[in-house]
Amino acid sequence: MSGALTVSVVIVSRGRPDALRRCLLGVSQLRYDPFEVVVVADAAGRAALPGVPAAAHVKLIAFDAANISAARNAGIAAAAGAIVAFIDDDSVPEPTWLLHLVAGFRDPAVVAAGGFVRGRNGISFQSRGAMVNAAGRETPLPLDPARITLLRAAPGHAIKTEGTNMAFRRSTLAALGGFDPCYRFFLDETDLNLRLAERGAVTALAPLAQVHHGFDASATRRADRAPRDLSEIGASWAVFLGRHCAKARRAQVWADIQASERRRALRHMVAGRLEPRDVRRLMAGLHAGYADGLARASKPLSPLPDPTAPFLPFPQRPQARSVLLTGRPWSRQRLRTAARTERAAGNRVTVFRFSPSALFHRVAFTDEGIWEQTGGLWGKSDRSQPLIRLWSFAGRIRAEAKRVSRLRGFDAAT
Repeated sequence: MSGALTVSVVIVSRGRPDALRRCLLGVSQLRYDPFEVVVVADAAGRAALPGVPAAAHVKLIAFDAANISAARNAGIAAAAGAIVAFIDDDSVPEPTWLLHLVAGFRDPAVVAAGGFVRGRNGISFQSRGAMVNAAGRETPLPLDPARITLLRAAPGHAIKTEGTNMAFRRSTLAALGGFDPCYRFFLDETDLNLRLAERGAVTALAPLAQVHHGFDASATRRADRAPRDLSEIGASWAVFLGRHCAKARRAQVWADIQASERRRALRHMVAGRLEPRDVRRLMAGLHAGYADGLARASKPLSPLPDPTAPFLPFPQRPQARSVLLTGRPWSRQRLRTAARTERAAGNRVTVFRFSPSALFHRVAFTDEGIWEQTGGLWGKSDRSQPLIRLWSFAGRIRAEAKRVSRLRGFDAAT
């Protein structure tokens, strides 16, 4: 990719070393040149790094504080690329993620970019294009799923980028002071979006720049997505509303937020994931956090420094191929052996394993670095599809290969 923009991929990790390893395994398969990797991690994450491919080519920043904004700023300070891209440690990028995410920056007016995020099943979307206002409320944007859309923000009406799938020109980020450390866990990227909107910034939304987000357990959320604590969410809302929302509206917006969080907690309780006392505890934490957020001093952000270390290109395998293997459930062992052989050769591997059923499809990136799509031959692989559709095996393989070919990078005719 002669003349391609240099990209720094920043990953912040705290308390999830296994997820970090899987994320880095996915990043190692990216089809983009040149990019570097900056990992900002706690002790557990740093200890996990030696077992990761090309670990010697990762810029590792020690960071133990529970503050994602400050951690991201530490990553920006170390980033030497013209573009800084962010992905969470419990996410995995599609191999073509950077190709699509960075493409919009060819227009010099573009200062930010965002992509789409898929959920745990690898099919449904957690987030797509949206606008966000000064009350933190999002409005979906109708986008062409096959092309990049450039959008200019206006004060109080920002183009939303998701923290696990976003990129910015480093020069813009540094001039703005990066992310505000008053947001220790939540709303940090939304605050940045609104600060960019004040400048009338242009954001590129790239639907084909996709990552898979696992929602792994953390200090604030269990693996089943039930909240453990809402105090930092409350604190971030206090900071956000005080900074962006008109004073006359804040009380009503805060009341709406409290009602929304209570409904969320009650849904978990009805599902058996929380008990009534948990709901009371969570709401008390939300209120206490809000009071804490009101007391957090708001300081002007200073520009971030230039990196002290040069750009560290992540090693590429230009000979690597994107391989598609297909079979039925009874071919599991054969497919597993073939996939491992291809991975050992450094190739990117996708496995389609379809049963004679109408089971919904799932997509997973395994700990061995293999993309696996499983489900029924006649089942849904897109939630807009009919419940059952009759396919021949060869026809379904062709259709699924075409569906993901621009994400996975293999020939749709494979």
